Amino acid sequence: MSVPTDTITHILAQALELLRQGRFAHARAMLEGCPPSPRTELLLAHAHAGCNRVQEAARLLCRQAVANPGARHPAQDMLDLLLPHDRADEAEAVLRAVRQRAGQDIRTHDMLGELLLQRGHTAEAQAVLADGLALSPAQLSTGNLMAVCLMEQGEFAAGRDLLRYILQHHPDSAMTHANLAHLLGAWNHNDEALQAHGRALALRPEDARLRLNHALTLLKTGRMERGWAEYEWRRRLPGRQRLPEARMLPVLAPDADLRGKTILITREGGLGDMLMMLRFVPVLAAMGARISVQAPDTLHGLIRRMPGVRRVVGERNMLPAHDWHCPFLSLPHVLHRTKGCDGLPVPYLQADPARVRQWAPFLPVGTGLRVGLVWGGASRPDAPAAFAMDRRRSLPLRRLAPLAGIAGISLVSLQMGTYTKQMHDMPAGMRLYDPMESVHDMDDTAALIAGLDVVVSVDTSVAHLAGAMGCPVLLLDRFDNCWRWLSERTDSPWYPTLRIIRQISAGQWDNVVHRLCSMLARRDLPPSRLPPRV
Repeated sequence: MSVPTDTITHILAQALELLRQGRFAHARAMLEGCPPSPRTELLLAHAHAGCNRVQEAARLLCRQAVANPGARHPAQDMLDLLLPHDRADEAEAVLRAVRQRAGQDIRTHDMLGELLLQRGHTAEAQAVLADGLALSPAQLSTGNLMAVCLMEQGEFAAGRDLLRYILQHHPDSAMTHANLAHLLGAWNHNDEALQAHGRALALRPEDARLRLNHALTLLKTGRMERGWAEYEWRRRLPGRQRLPEARMLPVLAPDADLRGKTILITREGGLGDMLMMLRFVPVLAAMGARISVQAPDTLHGLIRRMPGVRRVVGERNMLPAHDWHCPFLSLPHVLHRTKGCDGLPVPYLQADPARVRQWAPFLPVGTGLRVGLVWGGASRPDAPAAFAMDRRRSLPLRRLAPLAGIAGISLVSLQMGTYTKQMHDMPAGMRLYDPMESVHDMDDTAALIAGLDVVVSVDTSVAHLAGAMGCPVLLLDRFDNCWRWLSERTDSPWYPTLRIIRQISAGQWDNVVHRLCSMLARRDLPPSRLPPRV
């Protein structure tokens, strides 16, 4: 007995919804009873993949790919369904089987290589992509992915040469020009990077993503006014602009009078971004504005103590009434013509005195140097770009073993997150005070920092917090540094008490740790701007 077409359509729609919800076994049970069709077979392949039925999924996906050689490979849809539900292992297994069955299809090398790259298996990704380039040396997508692999491993010259070769065959590929610009910027060849950005933008001048990457290179090279203006293109990215554009705070005149106006500063970026931008909030208040700030709960205590802030709300709260709104990272742009364009001087954030007293017993006693320590950032395996960056900015605690040999210092952990597990295998001779289990928010962390002599940190929000408080900071920085720390500098215009110890070559921390130990042993620290200890 035949099943009515509308019934089949309804079943397939239900099965797709189950797949989107991550209910792969339920979808498979529903689809296995359906009459065979290309659509049914495709959805069943995705369901098999989510159930770890690797060979069944690979067989059906390959059959669909052969039937539609000019279309997007069906395994890409599988990735879109599996990865949001933490099924990367299953997805990788299926891609390996697909590649084994159809190794002459270069798309299979691209998909597996990109997934391996996202998961941090860079060397294996490079080998997979090399097989793809052997099939087609000038393949656009494969070449660009291989260049990213090479850059991840610090092989900048090889990545540049590959992208230039790809451009000989695809001179109008804006993506390749943009990737070349990104690689050159990471390599600190900034003038060449800006030229490559220019070529990408000549091809796609309205591409917000390309304009954003151009802005970051301008900022990294210290071209601040132009960089902040270009950075406004980020607000055109999908999903970025949620509030009415008509009420976006405009660029303010030098004599701007904001009396009677309420301005809502909206959350944007990570904690470090917001901590860095908070210096500008009192400038608006000094112009007469009433300030409300939307921010993560962990920052509320710090922000409430800032001059001019009337109200602080969380991300889930209803937004307060306002005349203008402005995201945190637009503040330098809207203020660049005013006297307050540099923001409040450091220290513009202060610890709560009551909390400082509360946390004092958790810190080591004696006359030695109290050194706060952060060796890892926020690892985000669900966000490939952030995950890759964190692998480069963080270092294993064991690499800091030489700190144990410095006389007269006490190490205090300010580390949060997954990297705290490394304290279970402490380097020989290292003693690390760890009060962080009882820390609830950044206000607690600020109280601990107020009792320290120096903070040693990789590029994380703690470095920004300590710098904003005027605590001496020694920043352990990766070779392809963030734009916030500029190029070829050991100081920071944002934080006068911060010094940068940057990798000389990509991925190499030994020289950084050697210089750090030398500075701590000699007590070669920036002058503190912290208030005297009580």
